[in-house]
Amino acid sequence: MATVIEKDDVPRDYYKATMEKGSLVMEPRCACGNPLNDDYFCDKCNKKCHCRHIICDSETTLELVKKYIRKSPQFSAFTVKLADSI
Repeated sequence: MATVIEKDDVPRDYYKATMEKGSLVMEPRCACGNPLNDDYFCDKCNKKCHCRHIICDSETTLELVKKYIRKSPQFSAFTVKLADSI
């Protein structure tokens, strides 16, 4: 489980990004690491989550996500990191 910490040491919600059969799959996760449903509500923390960070499992996934961030307005507000660099 990856924990994402912002500069002010506050954990934040994120997407876990992987490649499956050549397609990008992004699974929303609470800052506590709990997987989220479609409503982005964490049953463990009892809060609504807002994912704006993407954690990639590989360099291939990272490069694809960076491409989306550069080219798509829907991704422009996201930040991205490789899981090993956390």
